Amino acid sequence: MAETTYSIGEGPATRVSLSLPEGTAEAIRARVGKREFSAFIAAAVERELRGQVLDEYLADYEYRKGPVSEQARQRARQVFDEVFAEEAEWPAAS
Repeated sequence: MAETTYSIGEGPATRVSLSLPEGTAEAIRARVGKREFSAFIAAAVERELRGQVLDEYLADYEYRKGPVSEQARQRARQVFDEVFAEEAEWPAAS
């Protein structure tokens, strides 16, 4: 039987152990409540992973093609704002 590979944010939930500073844990509970704690952590980790993937892609692209122009950066920001804000996936770029 073949193993299923999941992308970031996909697949069934799996239980993991996580240690956080108490102040951080209390701040999360105060913001989202005890019942949404895991969902908050999962969303934060997914954002971080996606950001790292994008950073790696950009570094590789710039290594192969040279620096991205300011015009291209502005266009990319516009595309991200339009696509991801509509889908409520990622917040619009600032």
